[in-house]
Amino acid sequence: MNPVAEQFGEVGLPAPLSELAGRDWDAIVVGGGHNGLTAAAYLAKAGRSVLVLERRERLGGACTLERPFADQRFEVSPCAYVVGLLDELVMKELGLRERGLKFFVADPNLWVPFDDGTSFGQWLDDDHTQRDLEAMGVSKKDIDGYWAYEHLFDDVRKKLRTGPRDTWVGESPTREEIEALLGGSQELIDLVYTASIADVLDEYLDDQRLKDALFGQGVIGTWGGPREPGTASIKLMHYQGDFEGQGPVWGYVEGGMGMVSFAIADAAQEAGATLACGVPVERIIPGEGVETEDGTLIRATSVVCNADPKVALRLLGDAEIDADYKARLEAWKVRSPVVKFNASLSRLPNWTAAPGESWPAQATIDLTAGLEASQKAFETCAAGEPAVGFGEIYIQTGYDPTPAPPDKHLLAVFGQYAPYDIADGDWDSRRKDVEKQFVDLISRFAPDFPDCLEESEVLGPPDIERRIGLTGGNIFQGEVTPDQMWEGRLPSRTPVPGLYMCGAATHPAGSVIALNGRNAATALLADLGEPAVTA
Repeated sequence: MNPVAEQFGEVGLPAPLSELAGRDWDAIVVGGGHNGLTAAAYLAKAGRSVLVLERRERLGGACTLERPFADQRFEVSPCAYVVGLLDELVMKELGLRERGLKFFVADPNLWVPFDDGTSFGQWLDDDHTQRDLEAMGVSKKDIDGYWAYEHLFDDVRKKLRTGPRDTWVGESPTREEIEALLGGSQELIDLVYTASIADVLDEYLDDQRLKDALFGQGVIGTWGGPREPGTASIKLMHYQGDFEGQGPVWGYVEGGMGMVSFAIADAAQEAGATLACGVPVERIIPGEGVETEDGTLIRATSVVCNADPKVALRLLGDAEIDADYKARLEAWKVRSPVVKFNASLSRLPNWTAAPGESWPAQATIDLTAGLEASQKAFETCAAGEPAVGFGEIYIQTGYDPTPAPPDKHLLAVFGQYAPYDIADGDWDSRRKDVEKQFVDLISRFAPDFPDCLEESEVLGPPDIERRIGLTGGNIFQGEVTPDQMWEGRLPSRTPVPGLYMCGAATHPAGSVIALNGRNAATALLADLGEPAVTA
């Protein structure tokens, strides 16, 4: 375990603030989330003096660890739960595995139980998945359609990530360039820009069970139901990784997701970056540096902002900003339907579709009443009422017992749909109701779940905003629909002198990727006439 992890990310102040303010820095990074730490690591490796200022007492942003329960032995990943898009390039260049980062690939990578006691499993072994499809009684036509559907997304992934250029590294390609990489195929272009996940499923499948099992990957984190145009691109975004060399799969980090941020922070410190927690930034002053909440001016030639666009705009205050850029930040969409449910368990629940089996704890589990029900749940949410009609479950302790007491377990749910503003009441008055919706959803497929549940927390969009600092509670720093992806995502460079952006709102996407931070550092160094440090 690296020194930052041993401190649980609570690195404190390395020196009095007055001493930090007494230096002239090459770059100040505002926000100690994983992308800000990545930018700091690359800049420090290039020999630049870098100061990271994090307002909270712990590094990591949404990719961190907390102890929210009475039993402090539970170490919870509160917002970012699983890993799959963390880029291998960053892992190698920053030596993250050598800093103690260890992974477990989830198998099955997706498991979906149904009300009738049957289930669908998407296993790492394709033959196992084929046997599951046959055991479900899926027709040969639909089995062939399922594999064609999966290959469709994988084909786009390979063209965009492993072709003439990796389109996630550096600034975004143009639409014209993307269409050329896709060979001009209208089907592939539609997948990137316009198709709904429901439309794509309808094109390849007739079996409603498969549609119900697979639509969820197109709505994760999205203000929209599965029939909304562009939701196929959500599935595509989450399908762009090559995790542990096994392709677009997902897994767990030993110790929890915060270990990713802590490993990157260790790389940054080793390279010479200075990390400071408990220092809220009040103002970004272009060309001068930043002003902290207590009025201290810390000077820097460049500022790299890891905060979301709305926070960045607030921090810029009355600074002179290009009108078009300001309008773009003002119009940036941060609506979020995501509500998080984190729980400590006395034991694992027993799933009706897998009686007596422990392997579901090693899956990512999607629970839903179906595609159409999810569409209606979104419409209910859009009208101001929570309707938890979809939940993706992660059980950290299915692989990794370290973040819980002996024989206890951690369960987390990425749930939808719930609005920021509740029409009838507010989050304080409705939290218990939303918690019950989660318990009821899980109990539908694991009836003994209430008997396992010890403690839980419900984090609605305002809670995520308040705790993590993400405007609207949007874990991706902004919607990842096609209009805010690729050229629509923010570039690292800004028209504000000396200001760069490195958070999840920048290209390539939201999620725990770390290329956003690398891209920002590369842009800054290039503007200084220096090549990016790679190793």
